[in-house]
Amino acid sequence: MGTKIDTDDLLSAAEVASLLGLAQQNSVTTYLHRYSSFPRPVVDKSSGHIRLWRRQDIESWNWSREKGRRS
Repeated sequence: MGTKIDTDDLLSAAEVASLLGLAQQNSVTTYLHRYSSFPRPVVDKSSGHIRLWRRQDIESWNWSREKGRRS
């Protein structure tokens, strides 16, 4: 049995973009390719047309990235 995920914690690409301060949701796909540490979606269906991320994964990644910029 897989890991249980609270559906309220799932984010669409548009929500991820907003959380990261990106102007367009398409930028999330760019981040997936550009940053090897960028969280992978927990749901990836229909050849990438439906992607969902865990909020905690995105927030943690963004915090680490922001912390690295200050160093």
